[in-house]
Amino acid sequence: VELAESGGGSVQPGESLRLSCVTSGFPFFAYPMSWYRQVPGKAREWVAGIPRSGIDPTYSEAAKGRFSISRDNERKTISLQMNNLKPEDTGMYYCNGGYPNPSFNRWGQGTQVTVSP
Repeated sequence: VELAESGGGSVQPGESLRLSCVTSGFPFFAYPMSWYRQVPGKAREWVAGIPRSGIDPTYSEAAKGRFSISRDNERKTISLQMNNLKPEDTGMYYCNGGYPNPSFNRWGQGTQVTVSP
């Protein structure tokens, strides 16, 4: 299993970012997929999940209405469009199979999102 996240950055509140995750080593089409966030000293938390079909994704309460998860089964990738970012969205973002619990013990390097004035 290989998971490679990208697209993070440092932005101001209200701005947007789009995260991407490229995967390999497992049958992508057979897995729901999720994004998670971790901040130092805290457990990794689930942010958004998308079923195998791509229909009816779900979101944490904090992400609902601002984030949008999508998947491309041909390219074996998922994305997270993050709009109206807030300082509390700051953290390292990871993708993994599963929803809401991760399927794989292996994680990518993550991509850092920092939101500050």
